[in-house]
Amino acid sequence: MAHLALYRAWRPQTFKDMVGQQHIVQTLQNAIRENRLSHAYLFSGPRGTGKTSAAKILAKAVNCEHGPSPEPCNQCSRCERITSGSVMDVVEIDAASNRGVEEIRDIRDKVKYTPTEVRRKVYIIDEVHMLTTEAFNALLKTLEEPPAHVMFVLATTEPHKLPPTIISRCQRFDFRRVPLEEQTGLMREICEEEQIDAEEEALRYIARLSDGGMRDALSLLDQIASFTGSRVSLAQAVEATGGLPSEQFARLAIAIRENDASKVLLEIDEMMKAGKSADKCLEQLMHYFRDLLLAQLAPEAGDSSGRIANPAELKEMADGFSRQRLFDIIDLLNRYQGEMKYAAHPQTMFEIALLKVCSNSPGAAASEPRDSAASTDGAGVSRGELGQLKQQIAALENKLGTMISEGASLHSGGRGTSSGGTGNARGSAGGGASATPRPSNVSRQKLVSFAEARASSGASLAKWPQIMEGVKEKGRTIHAMLLDGEPVSYTGDTFVVAFRNTFHRENTERPANKGIVEGVLSTVFGSPTQLVTVMQKEWQEALADSSGSPKEPAGAEELLLVPEETAEAGEPLIDEAVRLFGEDLVTVKED
Repeated sequence: MAHLALYRAWRPQTFKDMVGQQHIVQTLQNAIRENRLSHAYLFSGPRGTGKTSAAKILAKAVNCEHGPSPEPCNQCSRCERITSGSVMDVVEIDAASNRGVEEIRDIRDKVKYTPTEVRRKVYIIDEVHMLTTEAFNALLKTLEEPPAHVMFVLATTEPHKLPPTIISRCQRFDFRRVPLEEQTGLMREICEEEQIDAEEEALRYIARLSDGGMRDALSLLDQIASFTGSRVSLAQAVEATGGLPSEQFARLAIAIRENDASKVLLEIDEMMKAGKSADKCLEQLMHYFRDLLLAQLAPEAGDSSGRIANPAELKEMADGFSRQRLFDIIDLLNRYQGEMKYAAHPQTMFEIALLKVCSNSPGAAASEPRDSAASTDGAGVSRGELGQLKQQIAALENKLGTMISEGASLHSGGRGTSSGGTGNARGSAGGGASATPRPSNVSRQKLVSFAEARASSGASLAKWPQIMEGVKEKGRTIHAMLLDGEPVSYTGDTFVVAFRNTFHRENTERPANKGIVEGVLSTVFGSPTQLVTVMQKEWQEALADSSGSPKEPAGAEELLLVPEETAEAGEPLIDEAVRLFGEDLVTVKED
C-alpha cells in the first residue's frame, strides 16, 4: 500500500477541486480578477482541509502563463513546474523543522531580489505556529513592508499560537471541516474512477472517522482498499481501522442498561481478545453514547451528526436510557478517559469505568438499603464517604486545637498555670488538649551531658547555615521545620537542636525527615552523625542543672511579671494587665 496514494492522485489542482471551502475560493478568485491580491495570507483550520493545497493553487493562479487567472490552466510549463515543486521562486517551508531565526533571516535577505522564472515570488510557510519568538520577530518587518513582487502564505492548525502582530498583517481565511455528505460524494467518485467496490455505509463510516479532514478520509480509504483488495465493506472498514462493530456496541449498551456487570466484563474480554486497545474502546464507547444522546435530543439532525454509528439505527436503543443517565454515562467515561492516560493498566481502568457506570444507575441505587454505607445523599456523595469526611474533619479540628494551645503556651513563655489564674483558662483551648509541650525521648541525664558539652561546640554549631542549605536542597518542607529550631550542642556523633514549637519538632522527628537531616549532618561533619531534638524548655532546664544556677526565663516575650500570690481570679491588677496587653503577653510567675 502506498500511503496517501489516493490523496496525492486526487489532491486539488484547481480552486474548483477545493471541497467544502467555497467561501474561501470565491474570495480569492475575486481578488485575482480585480487585481487586489494581498501581500500576506493566513490559512488556518483543521488538518487535511486543503490549506497547503489552496496555497499552491494560488501560487499557480498568479503565475500562470495565461494569467493571472482565477483558475490555473495546469498545462503551461509554469503550472506544471509549480505542481512538481521545481520552481525556485515558489518556496514551501515546513516551519516544524525550519523554525529558527536563521531560516527566516535567509528569507528576509532573498525577498529583495526579483523573481527569475515567474511573476511573483511565493513563500508558503506550513505549520507557521512552530516558529520561535525570534523567528517571528525577524519575519515581522518583512510582512509589514514586503516588496511588490513577493507574496507570503502562512498555514497553521493552531492560529491562537501566532503573535497578534503577525495575524494583523495578514488576510486571514479559516478553513472549515468538510461536511460528511461532500466527503462521501467525493470518495464515491474516486471509487468509481479507481474501480473500487465500496459500500455506501463504509464510505460514511470513513467520513465520520476522518472528523472533517478530506486528506484523512482518502488516506483511510486507500488503506482499507489495499487491505481488502479493492473492495470496501462496512465490516472490513471497521476491522481495518481497529474499530468496533455497531453490534458489539449495542450488546455492551444493553448490558449497561440492565446493570449486568458479568456481561459487561465478558464484552470487554472479547474486545481485548480481538486485539483492541482499552483507551480506543473507551473513546469509541463514549462517542456511541453521545450518538444515543443525539438520537434523543436531535433526531432530525440526520446522519451528519453521527460519528461511530448511524443515529437512525439508535432510536430504539436510546429509548431504553433516560436523558440524565446518558449525560452521567458520558461524563463518567470522559473522566476515566483522562485518567487512563496515566494508568499502568488501562484495561483495568476500562473495566472499573464500566462497572461504575452499572453501579451508578438508578436501578442499582434503588435496590440497596437506604441506611447502607453505599447509599447516597442528595449531593451524590455516599453516606460512608460522608462519615469518613466528618471523622477526618473532627481529627483536623482536634489537631488544630492542639497546635493553637501549644502555640499559646510558647508565646506565653511556657509559664506554669494555677487553678484560678488566667493561664489555666487559656490552657483549655483546643478541645481539652494539653498546652504543655510533649517531652522528647531523651533522658534528663543525657540532656545534662549535652548541656555540659555546649561550651566546646562553638565551631561545630557555626556550621548551622551550611547544614540548613544542604537540607534545603534535599527538601523544602523539612527545611521550613528546622527554621523553628536552634542548634545548641554537638558531641562528636550527636547534633542537638532545640525547638520552640512542638509541631515542628515532631515533624522533624519523622523517619523520612530525620533521615534527610542526619544525611546532611554526616556529610558536613565527615562522619555518621545522629540528630537529637528537644524542646526549648527542656533545654533550659538541662542548662540550669548542668551549671547549678536557677532556671532561665522560659520566654523572651514576657512583658509583665506578676507575683503568684496575687494570681487569684478576679484580681484587679491581673485584669488590668490583660486588658492593656492581651492575655497572650501576660505571664503569671513566682517572684
